[in-house]
Amino acid sequence: MPRIILDNSVVDDNWQLITESEQADVDISQLAEGNYLVPLSVWNSLVAELTTPPANIGLWLASTELPEQIQGSISEIPVLAIDFPAFADGRGFSIGRLLRERYGYKGQLRAIGKPIRDQLSYLVRCGFNAFDLAEHYDPEEALTSLKDFSDNYQGSVDQPIPLFRRRS
Repeated sequence: MPRIILDNSVVDDNWQLITESEQADVDISQLAEGNYLVPLSVWNSLVAELTTPPANIGLWLASTELPEQIQGSISEIPVLAIDFPAFADGRGFSIGRLLRERYGYKGQLRAIGKPIRDQLSYLVRCGFNAFDLAEHYDPEEALTSLKDFSDNYQGSVDQPIPLFRRRS
């Protein structure tokens, strides 16, 4: 079973990602068993058909999609994953921060795709609490990256008060 970093621990990942290429083959009745992360189009179809989405269905957003495109209540989504398709694509950082600050999302916010170990501490500052790293990264070793910096000057999702306001 794949392993992810979740809330500063390495745990088994019990969520299966349904890719965009697989979405055409998805039947809603198939999703009754197991935990699935579905693309935005599948999520919006589910919300249109059901009054309340099942608790075993999460959503993943491509870096080109925005939280405004999510139909239904964002707070009802148990896991919201943001795709990082390339090292240099930083749009997911902004999406994560929007979800936490503007939309008040409190659930699991997961970085998927190709986030790298060096980005983990910055992802935490944007509100991410779960990381599905590429296979060549050892999640146990990557845990140390969450503590790369002891303090930060700017305010962020994880510490909204800037350093100059925290000093006495």
